[in-house]
Amino acid sequence: MGESVNLGGLESEDIEKEERAAFEDIEDQRLEIPPELEFIRDIPVKISVEMGRASIVVKELLRMNVNQIVEVDKRVGEPLAILVNDQVVARGEVVVINDKFGIRLTDIVNPLEQGLLE
Repeated sequence: MGESVNLGGLESEDIEKEERAAFEDIEDQRLEIPPELEFIRDIPVKISVEMGRASIVVKELLRMNVNQIVEVDKRVGEPLAILVNDQVVARGEVVVINDKFGIRLTDIVNPLEQGLLE
């Protein structure tokens, strides 16, 4: 990085240190799996990211062309839904890392809110 930027009394170098510390804290909080449940590590799950939804009728679908825009129900800046096996488990925002898209989790959905646990 080299050059430091002052952001309201914080130097950019300090923010980088804070971000690294935050990631290290998250890693320390990972759930430990008991040995008798170790087999679940190899169960495949489908992860998808939903940027929005739209409803159209089949005749509209058949009329679609390349470069046509489909308007979805989300606005720019709204969090994206992260789904595991079609269940929303988190929300996040798009990031670009080495010319590839990624998702930074901003909110983990409480399983009780989803009705997944009783």
